[in-house]
Amino acid sequence: MKALVWKGNGEVKLIDKDTPKLIKDSDAIVHMETTTICGTDLGIKHDKIPYMDKGTTLGHEGVGTIVKVGVDVKDLKVGDRVIVSAVSTCGICDNCKKNLQAHCTNGGGWIFGYKIDGTLAEYVRVPFADHSLIKLDNDITVDQAIFTSDILPTGYEIGVLKANIKPTDSVLIVGAGAVGTAALLTALTFNPKMVIVADINDDRLELSKKSGATHVVNSRDASKAAEEIYMLTNGQGVDVAIEAVGYPATFDLAQVTIAVGGHISVVGVHGKPVPFNLNNLWIKNITVSTGLVSANTTVDLLSKIKSGKISTELLSKPEHRNFKLSKIDQPNEAFDIFENAEKHHAMKVIIRNDIER
Repeated sequence: MKALVWKGNGEVKLIDKDTPKLIKDSDAIVHMETTTICGTDLGIKHDKIPYMDKGTTLGHEGVGTIVKVGVDVKDLKVGDRVIVSAVSTCGICDNCKKNLQAHCTNGGGWIFGYKIDGTLAEYVRVPFADHSLIKLDNDITVDQAIFTSDILPTGYEIGVLKANIKPTDSVLIVGAGAVGTAALLTALTFNPKMVIVADINDDRLELSKKSGATHVVNSRDASKAAEEIYMLTNGQGVDVAIEAVGYPATFDLAQVTIAVGGHISVVGVHGKPVPFNLNNLWIKNITVSTGLVSANTTVDLLSKIKSGKISTELLSKPEHRNFKLSKIDQPNEAFDIFENAEKHHAMKVIIRNDIER
């Protein structure tokens, strides 16, 4: 089969690779139909993720059809169309029972495209299939379902749910990329009185407006952005700040604009230490949360999509929805476009498995 693998030294390449086989009785083999690329995949390409084996197939998101199941798989069968969760879960360890599936102690967690071969391929082996695959019904399109593997759960679980957003809250989302937009879309389902999105990219801020933000702020000048946010909130600051980028400057904007009694949700992945101004924050009685997504909200998110509470339309532009797996590593194709997203005004890219079985 064809698979996009990490070669090391900043290189990814589409190569021929053995089609995966069942290893454990709880496994399933899924023929991938549609997949996408995450910022984590870019980090892997550029050697920023430790303990990776060269030759590992990238990717941890996707939709496909089951072609094989182990004898212990009871809830799924060959022919079922499924969403591949970014996080595998055994369902029985203490952490999985505590809804901390990202920290599964039986070999699950975030393993696709990292510890085992991932979804940017014709086929993928899925451990703990009964717990790690979500059956897709006819009420949801593939282009909606693809975002429930990772991006929507990340914004929802780590950004929104941890903040316990209420209708009386003012919410700031720092970052208008895919993760920030996922946080915006899911935050809006709680009907906060105000949602401000801050970013340095005016094109993305325009998308935030279309997605439902009540206000947008260009944060290239951080001090002016903070002043504008305080003006919008009558000098109080925001009740919830969701940091969705992972840079010191974006975390700082969340810190300086949080209101008394507010909550900061850190969704962005920070690759190095950032200043945490506890000397200014302790007196404001704030709380701070962060975490690695467990993708335990996919069923909830599917329900919100079905009911029309969440629209995924703006998570990917129409011109970025039909890339071919067979060309994924070529110039001006999916990986190149996503890696240079700002240049191409791209959000998420959608990749079709165009390789005949």
